[in-house]
Amino acid sequence: MSGHDSRYFSTTKKGEIPELKEELHSQYKDKRKDAVKKVIAAMTVGKDVSSLFADVVNCMQTENLELKKLVYLYLINYAKSQPDLAILAVNTFVKDSQDPNPLIRALAVRTMGCIRVDKITEYLCDPLQRCLKDDDPYVRKTAAICVAKLYDINAELVEDRGFLDALKDLISDNNPMVVANAVAALSEIQDNSSRPIIQINKHTLAKLLTALNECTEWGQVFILDALSNYKAADAREAENIVERVTPRLQHANCAVVLSAVKMILLQMELITSTDVVRNLCKKMAPPLVTLLSAEPEIQYVALRNINLIVQKRPTILAHEIKVFFCKYNDPIYVKMEKLEIMIKLASDRNVDQVLLEFKEYATEVDVDFVRRAVRAIGRCAIKLERAAERCISVLLELIKLKVNYVVQEAIIVIKDIFRRYPNTYESIIATLCESLDTLDEPEAKASMIWIIGEYAERIDNADELLESFLETFPEEPPLVQLQLLTATVKLFLKKPTEGPQQMIQVVLNNATLDTDNPDLRDRAYIYWRLLSTDPEAAKDVVLAEKPVISDDSNKLEPALLDELLGNIATLSSIYHKSPDAFITRVRTIPKAEDDYPDGNAGSSESPVHATDKGSLTRPPTASNAQHPSGVQRAAPPAAPTPLPDLLDLMGSDKDSGAVVAAEQPTSPAGPPLPVLLPASAGQGLQISAQLVRRDGQISYSMFFENKSQIPLDGFMIQFNKNTFGLAAGGSLQVPQLQPGSSVSTLLPMVLFQNVSPGPPSTLLQVAVKNNQQPVWYFNDKIPFLLFLSEDGRMERPTFLETWKSLPDTNEISKEFPDIVVNNIETTLDHLAASNIFFIAKRKHSNQEVLYLSTKIPRGIPFLIELGTAVGNPGVKCAIKTPSPEMAPLFFEAIEGILKC
Repeated sequence: MSGHDSRYFSTTKKGEIPELKEELHSQYKDKRKDAVKKVIAAMTVGKDVSSLFADVVNCMQTENLELKKLVYLYLINYAKSQPDLAILAVNTFVKDSQDPNPLIRALAVRTMGCIRVDKITEYLCDPLQRCLKDDDPYVRKTAAICVAKLYDINAELVEDRGFLDALKDLISDNNPMVVANAVAALSEIQDNSSRPIIQINKHTLAKLLTALNECTEWGQVFILDALSNYKAADAREAENIVERVTPRLQHANCAVVLSAVKMILLQMELITSTDVVRNLCKKMAPPLVTLLSAEPEIQYVALRNINLIVQKRPTILAHEIKVFFCKYNDPIYVKMEKLEIMIKLASDRNVDQVLLEFKEYATEVDVDFVRRAVRAIGRCAIKLERAAERCISVLLELIKLKVNYVVQEAIIVIKDIFRRYPNTYESIIATLCESLDTLDEPEAKASMIWIIGEYAERIDNADELLESFLETFPEEPPLVQLQLLTATVKLFLKKPTEGPQQMIQVVLNNATLDTDNPDLRDRAYIYWRLLSTDPEAAKDVVLAEKPVISDDSNKLEPALLDELLGNIATLSSIYHKSPDAFITRVRTIPKAEDDYPDGNAGSSESPVHATDKGSLTRPPTASNAQHPSGVQRAAPPAAPTPLPDLLDLMGSDKDSGAVVAAEQPTSPAGPPLPVLLPASAGQGLQISAQLVRRDGQISYSMFFENKSQIPLDGFMIQFNKNTFGLAAGGSLQVPQLQPGSSVSTLLPMVLFQNVSPGPPSTLLQVAVKNNQQPVWYFNDKIPFLLFLSEDGRMERPTFLETWKSLPDTNEISKEFPDIVVNNIETTLDHLAASNIFFIAKRKHSNQEVLYLSTKIPRGIPFLIELGTAVGNPGVKCAIKTPSPEMAPLFFEAIEGILKC
């Protein structure tokens, strides 16, 4: 739709559906087109216009391309919920696939691929085979992508009908866009298949390299990624390939640049000429530097990839360290990545420049960034032996500033420097001891205690210094207690005088008799036994020479680093994790069938899409898919086709383009969680949450995002009194959240802990606090479906007896005049998935009457009678229950199910 079509979104008239139905059958073409636009607008804003399915399909027989696109868009959205009616459109699809207009042929085959209905898939094969050999390249490239979609629906069908061979033939097509789409389709199929699909030989290599220069930027990305899997036969071939790919480094699209870098890095492994390698390193530096002038999000992606590249080939950016200097307005996540890369590129030649930068960063206002900068100075000292003394000087200057958190971080890194260079820089210990009283962080305290214990013989008042810590021994964190215990033993072994003897007795008593920490207690008993039986052996154990620590700036294992370099420009290279660590590939789910008492069987299918390299969440499976209310379902109806295909149908010509959706918080296996506390109201803390039910257990699925500039920790939660007495069944397990990070958690819930008086309500009031911010309050809704238990099915005799035993005053009914039940079996599937179980059905006049049962906690039954004329508006629901006050909540819940 164009911009002036926005008026179609403002329809608020009552009786809109009957009016639209009338307009869709108008004899005037323009009026029909306007009516379809209104239907699409209503569908876009979430209104249910599925009852107009047959009327919209009637508008398919048109020569107007815009109207045809709109009808196809509607079909994609509703075909899954109306499979029997969708089959009516098949003849038009087949006819359109042979239309003289190539745009219509392509549109038809693309739409058929987007409709995930098995019955239609059968009719797709013949038109698709024709379109793969079509004279027009636009049709061929559209058909290539359609094969990948068909493979996702029915892999066996694709292989049996020879579509894979047809795709491989398209790699030799004379049109570069067709080649790119064929490669894209084969790559997606490869991701979903356990056996090799793309096998590049010398012939296809030449074709791909030729197409590379002429196709669109996304086509180039797909081709470069495919070429990354090709291993050259020798150094000469590798050089030739690199020579053809190198011009891509100058591309304006950063995805093309990163894919070209990946390709070149992989081929460089085979190149033996040092001159060629040196020349390639020089060529790769400018495009990588250029990526750092883009917006912060692209900078971050580039920096994470550069982090890997400099670990493998530091010479590429060895002379470009200045571009990684932090700017005052860089976001914190960009600054942190730049720090990491600066440490990796630090050398004896540039260390003075780097230290000046780090020293400046250590005086900034962002506490977390300051700490990382101070730690970076220490890491440079450990990495560069010649620069260690200069690093120590900078750290001492920072200590003299008397900024508490700077002093503490400096002491932590100086401890590591002492371990890296033993007996070299101990002259500064006196300066460190001046800051003893200001230490309040566990790691800093533990580091200072280690220094005192390690160099006790050189510190005159070591016993007094340790004694000052011993006064609070029982209250100290385990890290500090363990260091105090070891340091006191070291002091006693080095200075076995009266003072240390008394101290060691106090510490051993505290660490064995007055502690519940098994690590501390076991270590104390070992020390006690050593000291009491063989002091010399104790010296050999406790005062043994420690292994020298080493530089950890290149901490990735070589095998993992090579794997990550082979996945540059994917999520793997941003996470710095192997794809297998966060991607689960699942193929398909068989149909789930349930037998009903009258012999009817309801079935529901839910194909599962194998996740691609950009997928962040595990797709729902038969055992973990969820109802929108958060209640676990056995096998939900499949969702509409994803939005990217819908957008594509509205005229986009980027068949091979990658559409990246914004990342949304999700429950561990379900749809996105609603945002209950937005970052704008929570000072940068954003909380998304939803009550869910899995395996009979109700939990609170939560997603915390820290969009502030400070770390957040100490999270706690509390729920106000509510109708069901929902309360937390444990503590909130949320670790410290660094700025820019997020975490999911599942909080078990218990029932009837704090029940509120008054009429039943679905309101849930929640309070969340942390150590850095005030208490945040927000409201959530309790889905009544959550409390319908899995054991709510009744035998028929029990149902009848229970119905008769309840007084008539406990029977409440409600009508839903707008709800239409089109298929009894599908409706029963929906109800069973929400733990509302079918008992029996009978026919009364022209109506189907269904009897069902369910239970809520404490064994309270709900006996349900549903009456409906199939295919016509109107459903009457009557219930009998010992708790009639819950009826409004039940009716609201069942209305939601029947509308699905």
